[in-house]
Amino acid sequence: MKTYLIIIHLVVCNIIIANFFSLAAHSSTQEIKIGSKKFTESVILGEIVTHLIKSTGEQPVYLKELGGTRVLWNALIKGEIDIYPEYSGTISEEILAGEEVHSEDEIRQALIKHGIKMTKPLGFNNTYAIGMKKEVAERLKIQKISDLRRHPDLKFGFGNEFMDRGDGWPTLRKDYNLPQQNVRGMDHDLAYRGLEKGTVQVIDTYSTDAKIQYYNLRLLEDDLNHFPEYNAVILYRIDLEERTPHVVIALKNIENKIPESKMIDMNSRANLEMVSESQIASDFLSGSLSLETESYEETTIERLLRHTGEHLFLVVVSLSAAIMISIPLGILSAKMPGLGQVILGTVGIIQTIPSLALLVFMIPLLGIGGPPAIMALFLYSLLPIVRNTYTGIHDIRPQIRESAEALGLPSGARLRLVELPMASRSILGGIKTSAVINVGTATLGALIGAGGYGQLILTGIRLDNISLILQGAVPAGVLALIVQGCFEVIERFLVPKGLRLKPLS
Repeated sequence: MKTYLIIIHLVVCNIIIANFFSLAAHSSTQEIKIGSKKFTESVILGEIVTHLIKSTGEQPVYLKELGGTRVLWNALIKGEIDIYPEYSGTISEEILAGEEVHSEDEIRQALIKHGIKMTKPLGFNNTYAIGMKKEVAERLKIQKISDLRRHPDLKFGFGNEFMDRGDGWPTLRKDYNLPQQNVRGMDHDLAYRGLEKGTVQVIDTYSTDAKIQYYNLRLLEDDLNHFPEYNAVILYRIDLEERTPHVVIALKNIENKIPESKMIDMNSRANLEMVSESQIASDFLSGSLSLETESYEETTIERLLRHTGEHLFLVVVSLSAAIMISIPLGILSAKMPGLGQVILGTVGIIQTIPSLALLVFMIPLLGIGGPPAIMALFLYSLLPIVRNTYTGIHDIRPQIRESAEALGLPSGARLRLVELPMASRSILGGIKTSAVINVGTATLGALIGAGGYGQLILTGIRLDNISLILQGAVPAGVLALIVQGCFEVIERFLVPKGLRLKPLS
């Protein structure tokens, strides 16, 4: 095969992949898409909105547990979602930080400039709070946040978003002049476990969180009024008023309808009683608005099959694209040493990027959902296949190459009939490695709405439900073993028998 044919192959593959991502990113633009963050209250509010919209005759798509504020906000701005629940304090202090907007009217005017509107408050203020175990707070005589200054050795464990946001740890430390240095960022739901085990003594929490009572926490008085009000609202795109005005009218039905006590009760049912968020939303609308809605509950098998399909889609598409690209790149690397070092160096650098960071990097380019997850998995799959293809061809003994040349075989025939068969075992080894890595890494796709087994793991962590975590983790491990076994079988058909024979001892 001539070098220029390999290059043409690469170009064609890139065009195909680019068209796939373009079509995927712009499909179903007329659907009403609802998003939520990855904590229980946001998921419940998203379910309430979903049930409300279904009552109007629409069939919205609910993308729950998408991540943090910036992921949801950017998705809303770009039209990848149409609606999501938010809080006034987060809007003013994080989303519109630097614009000096604080009152409800100022926030509304600022949002309109971005093509976004918000409902009136839903009825409760879910402010940030700093919490400690009651017995620890009493022993150390801590009642206010300013009391923490007297205890510089305390270990703080804050949610990852709180560590960097405008109203989070940086400004809290500055306003209260806190001396603590042992401050770590972690998943918000895992922070409670750290508090229970004593690995941290102070965490951030939300005033309506049911876990406050469950873990017997004391909320420290915000004596300098650092945290603003966080009135729950619903953000939606302005174009929704033209597309589906009845949907916007439906959203206004829950304004001032959710008191703080009711929200705490709903959070408690989800986190402590393990009632599904869909059922909780349906019960709320029935009791508060006399609106009867259907709450469909998937069986364990149905849920497993759905997530298996999503996971397989991510793996198959990304791995197939990687194989199409990587093998020609490996051949180029072996045939052209100078270019080969550049190729191997590039795919090596990609492999060093943390998988979660790579997913986030893809969001501005491809949005949320499947496309960015597939692209990140594709990039992660390149190195093992490229390197093994390069190694397999590069390490063919010179005598074999010379024999092929002596037979008068042109370069393309030598590659097809001699070099690729000789390197086939090494190439398949690279593909096998990429496939197994791909299956595991694909679980992170759930963080950006790509689904798969990661969705079960995320929900299990959020609800502190070991059963749900295992429902995602065990099938992912089994799938990795199945994939490895499949490639063992494929090797018997693609690798020449002579290369599969074990040497005599």
